[in-house]
Formats: sequence, structure tokens, C-alpha cells
Amino acid sequence: MTNDLLYQIALTLIPNVGCVPAKSLVEHFGNAEDIFKAKKNDLSAIENIGLVKASSIKAFEDFKVAEEEIKFIEKYKIQPLFIADKHYPQRLLNCYDPPTLLYYKGNADLNASKIVSIIGTRNNTDYGKQATEKMISELQDLNVLIVSGLAFGIDGIAHKSALQNDLRTVAVLAHGLHTIYPRQHKNLAKELVQQGGLLTELKSGEKPDKHNFPKRNRIVAGMADATIVIETAIKGGSMITAELANNYNRDVFALPGKITDSKSAGCNYLIQNNKAILFTDAKELSESLGWQSKKINKKPQRELFIELSEDEKTIISILKEKETTHIDEINIRSNLSSSSIAAAILNLELQNVIAGLPGKMYKIL
Repeated sequence: MTNDLLYQIALTLIPNVGCVPAKSLVEHFGNAEDIFKAKKNDLSAIENIGLVKASSIKAFEDFKVAEEEIKFIEKYKIQPLFIADKHYPQRLLNCYDPPTLLYYKGNADLNASKIVSIIGTRNNTDYGKQATEKMISELQDLNVLIVSGLAFGIDGIAHKSALQNDLRTVAVLAHGLHTIYPRQHKNLAKELVQQGGLLTELKSGEKPDKHNFPKRNRIVAGMADATIVIETAIKGGSMITAELANNYNRDVFALPGKITDSKSAGCNYLIQNNKAILFTDAKELSESLGWQSKKINKKPQRELFIELSEDEKTIISILKEKETTHIDEINIRSNLSSSSIAAAILNLELQNVIAGLPGKMYKIL
């Protein structure tokens, strides 16, 4: 473990300094150690900080807690993922409040090219169970990473179905990695570590208290290309996750149900109010997101005979590697500013060189 890990963990422990201020600090300093060594006046001048938060940073002395966490990480071979690390789930960086530090136990690629979150009620019906299992079996050829929250009901069904279909699946937890909640899913969690993973922003010892579940839900919503709501009541926790996904500019899909079924009331509401796309099968999902099955033969790309700027050439070179490419991948790999990417993509679309697809995907024409 690097010495900076001590400061990375400590950054998450400072009173009054949450994820949003921490993001501003990391963007300014580049690493956690320099944040603690900076002068108060320099800290207070940074966006989202001010004198109160700067004073909290300079007053922080409880490094012992961070040292104990490092011992836990080393003992159980947990992978810490700091917000500036390349293996950190990059889709979360496009969210307003990405976790400063994540704790990960598993082998799935958290930056897989296709990720969906599947959420729903803890008290599912047979209809919800069958719909979840059918969809995941249909997603098998697309090699999709399935994300959920390890809860009873739809979450557990999604994880189990992914395992049965040889798909990687990651559970985002509302507690530290010292325990598993619900305890009945302990064996399932062990399977996930072997064929996916367990992910949390909470250090060891943190319990599954009520206030931790919304924090968990924002990760479920933010780290995926799309969130699929299978069944939920009108005031179910899944409704919060769907709202978060919408706020993060992610695609939301919902399975329609009977108007008399309270467990489908939330899904029907989302569809009716244009907060979710009506979902019935995986084909609709993949088409909406611009995903292509690996069984489909790729057509050779035509050569381009128009004059392109350097930014446009960079984007074209990225798009040539795949049938379709997500905007997040273009952002990460191009090393261009958001404004430069937007301008280049607009010019390429106007020249009919590339096309934008649903789900923020792009392809060469």
C-alpha cells in the first residue's frame, strides 16, 4: 500500500468535508497527501471549501483510524479505489458527488464497456422474478456487467441469474466489508467475489444503517450506463435510485405492470411521467443503448476522405475500434476537454461522418 492511502482514507474522515468538496480538493491538488500539507488560506480559496472546511482539514489528527483501516485492507486483500485512480469506476466521475474512496473485493472490471444496474422491490412477484431472469439470460451474449444492491427480492434474483448465465455481477453495499447484509446472502456474496465483486464506500465497521442506503443507491445509479427498475411501489427505495439515475443523465428503464398491482405502481408512474423508458425485453434495451451482440459480424469501416481537425481525428481513432462507443469512454481516452469533444462530435455529425445513438453511444457511418 502506498503512503498516500493513509491520506486518502483520512480525507473521507474529515468532519464537514463530504464527497463534493473532496472532489474539488483532489482536482486541485492531484493527490490526498498534498491536501493535508496545504496552507489554510490556499485550501479556503478552492471552490466548495471555504474557511470552515479548511479549518477542519488542518485540525484533523485522527490518522489512527486510517491506519487501522489499512490493516483491515491488507488482511482481507481489499482493493482501495481512490477517485484519482485509473481503476476507479470512471462513469462515477461524471456524477456530481462521486465517492472519494471505494473499497473493492472482486475481479470484475468496474469500467466494463456495458454495465446495467437492476433494481426493484424486496417483495417481488413471480412476474418480476421471471422478467429479471429472462432479461439477464438474453443479455448473456452481450457480456454485460450486472450491478445491484444484494438486497432480498429483485437484487438477489439479478445477482443469482447473472451468475447462472456466466455474467460478472457486482453488489454495491450499504455497509463496510467486515460483514454482509442481509446475512442470508453471505454465500451469495462469496460467489460474487469469485465472479464479480463487492463494492462499498464505507470503511470496515460501518453498519447498514438507514442513512447509508441512499449513499449506496447513488453508486448503483452512477456506475452503470442504464438503470432497470423491475418492480417497485410508488414510494419504494428503487424510486430514489431511478431519480438519482435521471439526475446523473443516465437512461432509466422500467418494466410495466398491472395498474392494480401496488408492486408495479412505481414502474408505471416512471413510464407515465417520462422518467423511464418502457421495457419488455433485452432486445429493446440493447437497441436503445446502441449495443450490438458480439455474434453480429462487424462491417468494414469506410475510409474517410474529408479533412479533419486533430481533435476529430482523435475521436475517429477511438470510434474505429468498436462498432459503438459510449461518450464516457471518449471522454476518458481522448484526454480532450468536454468542450473540445462536444465541438468535434458536432462537426463530425454535421459532416455525416459519425452518428449519435440512444444511450449516449456513437458510431462511424
